[in-house]
Amino acid sequence: MTKKEQETQLVIITGMSGAGKTVAVQSFEDLGFFCVDNLPPALLPKFLELMKDSSNNIENVALVMDLRGREFFDALFEVLDKLVDEPWLQEHILFLDAQDQALVSRYKETRRSHPLAKDGLPLDGIKQERRMLDELRGRAQTIIETTDLKPRELREQIIQTYANTQKKREIFSVQMVSFGFKYGVPIDADLIFDVRFLPNPHYVEHMQPLTGLNSEVASYVFKWSDTQKFLEKLIDLLQFMLPQYKREGKSQLIIGIGCTGGQHRSVAIAEHLRKHFSTGYVTHASHRDIDKRKGH
Repeated sequence: MTKKEQETQLVIITGMSGAGKTVAVQSFEDLGFFCVDNLPPALLPKFLELMKDSSNNIENVALVMDLRGREFFDALFEVLDKLVDEPWLQEHILFLDAQDQALVSRYKETRRSHPLAKDGLPLDGIKQERRMLDELRGRAQTIIETTDLKPRELREQIIQTYANTQKKREIFSVQMVSFGFKYGVPIDADLIFDVRFLPNPHYVEHMQPLTGLNSEVASYVFKWSDTQKFLEKLIDLLQFMLPQYKREGKSQLIIGIGCTGGQHRSVAIAEHLRKHFSTGYVTHASHRDIDKRKGH
């Protein structure tokens, strides 16, 4: 089986029984997703192997998982933990919820018994299911409250949320911003890293008027073992974090790299990171304080 190069989106539809999973999967079918209803989590690894085969053209998949037992949860959580390491797969959990009173009314209208309370009151099964699903609800990227939604309204909300998810993932970009702490921290940065502990080219007289864009200055910054260790650890951290931000639906991540004046070290580091991550992401670099040095 050959490795799939094109990214596949996997949406796992789950949530409270009676909260609208049937309407949800029908909505994903309308969006052109390949849909599987009520797939046991234990079969998910085998299904992923089939999805990974590059001979198929499946790009968007929606799976309904109606979890009724502890062993199902254990199997699902084990698989979810492994999905993070699959670069070809974009995993997203959609959790459908509703208030207890609304769920009871829906069961009475359909005259169905709750799967966890076949011989008891629907409310007993609902409360038990809510306790079981609590951890999974916390891992969901999207939660839709369907208490006051009509089926048509739920369908419209799902289509609006997921119709352009492929396009949103493609425009995810990473912006590196160098700055000087003496001029303040960028207020729009999502992450900030301080590189003032690195050797400072400012104290090399002929480098004072230069910037981190200069090859000699960059070579000075990168020649130290502390710089190399820092970059190794920072790149490893960002390689873990960037896919998580992308999976959450963020369109842009702004990473601030700060030194004292924003002229030498931060500029060189920001440019290095931009080049390193340009192979997997749309990357940009801007240098906020590069021209604020004295006498410029």
